[in-house]
Amino acid sequence: MSSQTKHAISPARHEDFPEWYQQVVRAAEMAENSEVRGCMVIKPWGYALWERMQSVLDGMFKATGHRNAYFPLFIPLSHLQKEAEHVEGFAKECAVVTHHRLEMQDGKLVPAGELTEPLIIRPTSETIIGSVYAKWVKSYRDLPILLNQWANVVRWELRPRLFLRTAEFLWQEGHTAHATEAEAIAETEKMHHVYETFIGDYLAIPVLSGTKTASERFPGAIETYCLEAMVQDRKAIQATTSHFLGQNFAKAFGIQFQSREGKMEYAWTTSWGATTRLIGTLLMAHGDDDGAILPPRIAASQIVIIPFIPKEEQGPAILQKAEEIAVLLRSTVYAGEAVRVEIDTRDVGGSTKSWDWIKRGVPLRLEIGPRDLEAGTVALARRDRGPKEKEAMSLEALSKRIPELLAEIQSTLFARALAFQQEHTREIDTKEEFYDFFTPHNKAKPEIHGGFALTHWNGSAEVEAKIKEELKVTIRCIPHDQKGKPGICPFTGEPSAQRVVFGKAY
Repeated sequence: MSSQTKHAISPARHEDFPEWYQQVVRAAEMAENSEVRGCMVIKPWGYALWERMQSVLDGMFKATGHRNAYFPLFIPLSHLQKEAEHVEGFAKECAVVTHHRLEMQDGKLVPAGELTEPLIIRPTSETIIGSVYAKWVKSYRDLPILLNQWANVVRWELRPRLFLRTAEFLWQEGHTAHATEAEAIAETEKMHHVYETFIGDYLAIPVLSGTKTASERFPGAIETYCLEAMVQDRKAIQATTSHFLGQNFAKAFGIQFQSREGKMEYAWTTSWGATTRLIGTLLMAHGDDDGAILPPRIAASQIVIIPFIPKEEQGPAILQKAEEIAVLLRSTVYAGEAVRVEIDTRDVGGSTKSWDWIKRGVPLRLEIGPRDLEAGTVALARRDRGPKEKEAMSLEALSKRIPELLAEIQSTLFARALAFQQEHTREIDTKEEFYDFFTPHNKAKPEIHGGFALTHWNGSAEVEAKIKEELKVTIRCIPHDQKGKPGICPFTGEPSAQRVVFGKAY
């Protein structure tokens, strides 16, 4: 890296945030675009982060009584048609399989063997799972069913962006069936809170918790609970959703059971999911102009040890000491888990190694060279601080200080993100101020405006649609913490039950 260069990522966030984000993903070696338009290759460092998210969430799901299963990738077209709102909501995004083989004609492969019924590549699994649950559920004794699956889905995207919107992405989707409405609502709320805990405690991202409006609700759901995060260009990202489906899918697919009283009743179902979009949210929420910054609790590697070996003959001793330090630190516990450590043994310069790990966002870097070896110290650098800010630390102090430092970084990142969210969240009570809030005024930096507007709304779909058309602003959620706080809708002058959160979104 040139001594003239101030930061590793160009452009900077304030210059071109969307392009900054793309460069961070590449520089952090998280993912790259594939030859299939709209699809991505998730590289090892990015997939390690997803595996870490999987591991934590999977443990949280199982602790709440859920088990994993797997359902087909292909969904018969007739299944999708059984729930009217569902098919309308997903029809424009579906990838369709119409043939089952290829044949050579005039030197070219062409589809042949047309299917009797087209198959939809899974955009979501409510329909195929509903048909299976209808076979499994006969009695109240068969309920509840509490299942989750880890899978890929396809939703055709016109404007793809790595992690945030891709035609194929990875996710988990929970699907449950219950004997009563109250049980199903309690399940939806429980999983909503599981996600909120995960995103706050592990990803260090504060979120607004609430429900969606009818126009933003999951197709076929009675209620959609959502968590909305604010990233550094002040836009919203829908982090997770949890859906109370009522009896809509049960009636469409015949999920019926005999109750304790001997009556035939329809089950009450839920679904809920989190996707690889969380990786993009994480990068946008915490990254800086040197690359990614990963919170320690979710980082696949919390510490990287970087040997500096100016002379080949010094290598064995330095590498041996690096291994000893790694063994020591792996026996250290942070947040109830063994500290995750790796050693960068690549045959490249120490400065190159350091910058690679800065861009990848590893929380702590420990550098050790000949002078450190002689002094019995390491040079320690925190990713939540400047790249040149380092401190010498004795090897004796390492095991005690590391858990404290990781905890400090985790809390610092959450506090930063919360302060940013609060700074750019405003209560707005007039139409003029609302439109001004979401209108760029600085042509050189048009992204420096907006955020979350807490504004009263009378519940009118027409008002909601007009604001979306004129400003590209949507109601991100109807927040739980605003219930019971009535006011006046500034767009109509009519009574409003509470404030809602407006924002521009990815």
